[in-house]
Amino acid sequence: MKCLYCKTDNDRVVNSRPSEDGMTIKRRRECLDCGRRYTTYERVEGSLIKVVKKDGSRVDFDRKKILDGLEKACEKRPVSTEVLDSTVSEIELDIYEKFDREVDSKYIGSLVVQKLKRIDQVAYVRFASVYREFKDITEFIDELKPFLEIVGKDSKENKLKD
Repeated sequence: MKCLYCKTDNDRVVNSRPSEDGMTIKRRRECLDCGRRYTTYERVEGSLIKVVKKDGSRVDFDRKKILDGLEKACEKRPVSTEVLDSTVSEIELDIYEKFDREVDSKYIGSLVVQKLKRIDQVAYVRFASVYREFKDITEFIDELKPFLEIVGKDSKENKLKD
């Protein structure tokens, strides 16, 4: 493994740990030339599962695409990288447990929406607005109604406490 800092291929593994989901190994490495440390992740190579897209085409499952979508939705939001990584791992584990060869992209999108709903409401709305392809503002407002009702109840309860 080449060092991120000095680009030499002379390191040693200081520590190895499996991830919580058991699908990744986190390795802490130390460069023997410059002495700096960095982290690498090891996972099984090659996707056995194909994603069936809306147009019927099939592509290899790629967790990076899910992570990219989550990062866009959570941009400038108080959501840590660790939360996003664990969310992607949960989604990936769900897919590998339930599917052998193919999974519909709609299924993956619905998993992402469910997870974002619990993580961050603004990120959820951002993702849902793209994923659900609202045809007009009415559909968008219908999606927001449950959140608006919660906000309304919370503000009423706070006024009663004062």
